[in-house]
Amino acid sequence: MIEAWTADDVRAAEEPLLAAGVPLMERAAFALATVVRRDLARRRAVAGPDGELSDGSVRGARVALLVGSGNNGGDALHAGAFLARRGLAVTAYLASSRVHEGGLRALHAAGGRAVGVEGALEGGAAAAAPHRQAQGVATSVAAAAEAARADVVVDGLLGIGARGALRGTGAELVRALLETLPAPGDPSRPWVVAVDVPSGIGTDDGSAPAPVLPADRTVTFGGAKPGLLLPPATYLAGSGAVVDIGLELPPATSPARRPAVVRLEDADVAAAWPVPGPRDHKYTRGVVGVVAGTTTYPGAAVLTTSAAVEAGAGMVRFRGPDAVGRAVVAARPEVVTAEGRVQAWVLGPGLPASGDDDRQRDRARAALAAASGRLAGAQNPVPAVVDAGALGLLDHEYPAWVVITPHAGELAALLAARGDDVDRGRVESEPLRWARRAHELTGATVLLKGGATVVVGPGGACSQADAPGWLATAGAGDVLAGLLGAMLAARAEEVVAHPERAAEVAAAAALVHGRAAERANPGGPVSALAVASALPATIAALLAQR
Repeated sequence: MIEAWTADDVRAAEEPLLAAGVPLMERAAFALATVVRRDLARRRAVAGPDGELSDGSVRGARVALLVGSGNNGGDALHAGAFLARRGLAVTAYLASSRVHEGGLRALHAAGGRAVGVEGALEGGAAAAAPHRQAQGVATSVAAAAEAARADVVVDGLLGIGARGALRGTGAELVRALLETLPAPGDPSRPWVVAVDVPSGIGTDDGSAPAPVLPADRTVTFGGAKPGLLLPPATYLAGSGAVVDIGLELPPATSPARRPAVVRLEDADVAAAWPVPGPRDHKYTRGVVGVVAGTTTYPGAAVLTTSAAVEAGAGMVRFRGPDAVGRAVVAARPEVVTAEGRVQAWVLGPGLPASGDDDRQRDRARAALAAASGRLAGAQNPVPAVVDAGALGLLDHEYPAWVVITPHAGELAALLAARGDDVDRGRVESEPLRWARRAHELTGATVLLKGGATVVVGPGGACSQADAPGWLATAGAGDVLAGLLGAMLAARAEEVVAHPERAAEVAAAAALVHGRAAERANPGGPVSALAVASALPATIAALLAQR
């Protein structure tokens, strides 16, 4: 599991070490230089006589440092000094009148070069002292043109203490660089390494106001930051490298504090997956009830039930129009259309918000009431997945074992109906904020679908980015709903007793969904039904890691 900690948590963990004189910047800079050098050597890999690749020489490679006023700029300068001493040609572009003077002295002593960027000299002669040590001054456009020809660009403009978008000279430099860089995939495009976080992203919330220089690698210190896991910033962070510099998280002053965001990994899902034993039967493995599809949209019912079957449910019961039921049974003869015991419900895939089939909506409404414990005379409450057309049925506060699965547009509509001034664009720009708001308003666990899926419940927040872009296809959400329903049914008693665990199950479902999409056709387009069909092998591969 990847745990991400807020900027305040990280600073609190740093304070006792800094007070004790621990050289955190030197540790961070050495680690940063090591990663840059390793990445560059691999990018310059050469084939030997046997065809195997070995790391290439980095001597003479050009490194451009984008340096701001904070400690991240100091990290970049000290890392540049390490690299210069190893034969790399290092140039620092100073985008602030105040940069880390110790780092700048170290870079000069190692043979590196520093260039002041026009516009960074405001503040008088004293403030411009570092620029008097620079070997020249360049415009943002000229500096960007030079940096774009480097082998590696190191982004040290802003750190985790910054708030809001890049401004001033740093913003001008990044805008000019974005206009100058070769297109992604062009072998002449430099490798971009961000120091701690890509400059300008929301460290704690994952927002990404322009301009932001997309990183190929982010080297972050002490622990991951929420913005590296959360969309939209996670799309700009590239591959991660978390460097241990001796921090103890959570801080000793608050030992019960939880990480702000977590991301499950394969081993976490495998460890928690219920595996049936010789005494299990279909009822102990979980019975999923599905209210999905209409005569207009029967395919949603087929996809949802197929995913629940393929994910290992002990039984799947379908409730809906006879014609849709016949289509479901024709595709999945394992599915039962008779009423009976249910241990988790999946409600709403293929169900329009209004019209088409009021009877199916009534079925979903009754099942939701039963699942949440609001239906007199019903069996004990059970988990439920509320998707698509059933989202409009949410008219109370619900327990967290009810998991709602909107996309951004559906979440915006749900919030707007409750008086919030929000649209799809605002949800996409700040998904964590609005998923939290939906959890506050409904009580339900929220799984906000997207390229990176955000899950919010009473236990905290998760963010999963396991799906290939090809998974953005019709019916994929129906498959996720059926998969999640099967996973909740298998752990129904546990999730009702401990509602905070619904978020973990939902995040695990997002991971499995993404892995199945990749397995269905690695690197290429997939259909929703192919993703459902890939679930058994995907789950088996995960369980093999136990």
